[in-house]
Order: sequence, then structure tokens, then C-alpha cells
Amino acid sequence: MSRHVIVGLSGGVDSAVAALRLIEAGDRVEGLFMFNWAEDEAGRCQAAEDFEAAREVADVLGIPLHRADFSAEYRQRVFQPFVDGYAAGRTPNPDVLCNREVKFDPFLNHARRLGADCIATGHYARVEVDGPGWRLRRGVDPGKDQSYFLAAVPQAALGRTLFPLGDLYKHDVRELARAAGLPNHARRDSTGVCFIGERDFDGFLAGYVDTEPGPIRVADGPLAGTDIGRHRGLAFHTIGQRRGLGIGGVRGAPDAPWFVVDKNMTDSVLWVSQNADHPALRPRLVDTAAPQWIGPAPRLPLTCRVQVRYRQTDQPCVVTARSDGLRLTFDTPPFAAAPGQYAVFYDDDICLGCAEIDTLPAQATEAA
Repeated sequence: MSRHVIVGLSGGVDSAVAALRLIEAGDRVEGLFMFNWAEDEAGRCQAAEDFEAAREVADVLGIPLHRADFSAEYRQRVFQPFVDGYAAGRTPNPDVLCNREVKFDPFLNHARRLGADCIATGHYARVEVDGPGWRLRRGVDPGKDQSYFLAAVPQAALGRTLFPLGDLYKHDVRELARAAGLPNHARRDSTGVCFIGERDFDGFLAGYVDTEPGPIRVADGPLAGTDIGRHRGLAFHTIGQRRGLGIGGVRGAPDAPWFVVDKNMTDSVLWVSQNADHPALRPRLVDTAAPQWIGPAPRLPLTCRVQVRYRQTDQPCVVTARSDGLRLTFDTPPFAAAPGQYAVFYDDDICLGCAEIDTLPAQATEAA
């Protein structure tokens, strides 16, 4: 039976091939381009260029292309929490929020008003019927799987969403696009967040977050407690960072990388270490905020696998309840779990849900 599907066309090759596959499957397909960020004073947002690419794809596929402006929702529900998180010393993940708050809420509702049965995107993930509900599974391409970013999408929204690329590898997607004559078959994948794009991240963030310079201080070893530099603001740094610290050769220290291991918001101290296995970089305990489960909440304690950053390998973990969230206990600690990022829970390749990382109770610099 033919479905009426609205595909979120971004201008990229992934959403273009998602639309192509649905058309080939016999569905009645229309496109929707979402304006999620208004042009800034410098005119640096690429929305106009992306829309033109989406329009060219729609013309080749012979489908209508709608436009919708979700910039107000995006600013309130994605951008403002992003800014607030950095101001508080956290490392927020706007992609998780964007999917939950915009792409699978206003977008879905708008598509329903256009008469669609369901929506589709170019995410590399899979949705399957699971009894009376649905479950989210990883995409088959391990290098492109995007279930991590979809872990906060409610099950009801997943039930009205198609991911036509979930069973494909990226090289197959580009080949399908090329064979179909899609004009964006070789277009470079987008990187970063829409409102930052290719520009300097620190320069952009400085326009929205008050920053206070402070000392860069050694956390451990013979130089523990020694100031070895100055930072421009804690908001520009995250746990595990090793580039962009501005630390040259330090007398009495080996010629080895420095890692950010802690940020003290009270006195604006950035703690660093040359120990890649510092307890703050590989915490066995991670506390989270309240979880968002895709299906029914599992019984705790729960033994599963947890991924704390996109592209990191998930690790075995025991999940237990605490008063206002969860505690995660790892046998093999993940690298650089950071407050503001998301812990995403998996049972094999089934995504169970997620929780925002709140604190790292095991982290404590030796000098702090």
C-alpha cells in the first residue's frame, strides 16, 4: 500500500537518496526543507545554499518541495540550552536536542498537517515494530550509524518515521545518487552545527557566552599545582581535549600531549594532565540526569552497553537508579565522559534510550 511520505530534504546526498528509495518503493513522496537558523549578521549560515541544493534534487526526482521555518523553535529549544550549557561549564550536544525538539516534533506535526502518513530522513538507523510499539536499531554501516543522535526521540515519533538508509553503507548511497543523476551525489557531507557551520567555533561562542580567562594548572605528577599557561575561558574547553590548549614545551615535563581533566568554574582553573589514563579521563562511575527510555523503562539494575560520545565504542555497564537519575558503573571506563554529553544505552544493536551526563563522581584532580 502506497504511503504519503514527507522527506526532510536538507540538500545533502543522504536525504536525497532517502527520497529516491521511497519513490522507487512506490510511495507518494514530497520534500520539506527546514529553516532552523535565521541568517546572522555576517550572512554565514548556509541555509540558502542548502535550499538550492534541495530544490535541484526535488526537480530531478519530480517531487514537490515545501519550506518550513522552525528557527523560533530551534532557538528556544536547541540553541538556548546549548548556550546555557557552555556557560555552565558543560559540553552540550545540540544534535540530540535538535532531533528530539525539532526534527521529530515540529517537523512531524507540520508533515501531518500536509496530510502525510509519516516522515522520513536520511539518518543511518533502523526502526522496527516491537509488539505494540517500535524499537530503534543501529544502522548497518558502523562508520555512519546515527542512532546515538536519535536516542531521545520518543517512541511515538519513531512509529511515524522511516529511515530508508538504515540498511546501506555510505559508499552505496553515493553510488545510488550518482546512478540516478542526482546533482548532489558528490556533495561534501555537512559538519558541525547549523548555526556554527565551518566558522571558528571559539569565535562564535564568544559572542554568546561570557568568558573569564584563568590559569591552566597541572593536576598530577611532579608539577602538580603548577600553572603552565592561561586559557581564554573554560567554555572553550572540554574534558579530554588535547588540541588548542596553547601549551608549548613545559620545563620539567616530558614532550607528551596535555589533556583537559577538569574545569573549576568557581576560580576559573583549567586542570590538565599528561596522563591519558588519569581517573578523570576514564571514570568508572558516571551520574546522569533522569533517563529517556524509548520503550517501557527497563528494570534496574540493568546490564547493557553504553556509549558516552558519538563515534566512541560502547562499553559494558551496570545501570542503577539514584534519587534524580542514574549511576553508571563501568568495568572498562570510557574515555572523556563529559557533563552535557549523552550516555546512550544499547542491548546489542537495539538503542534503549539515553540520559544526559550530569557529574563524574570519580573524577578528582590530585591538586584540586
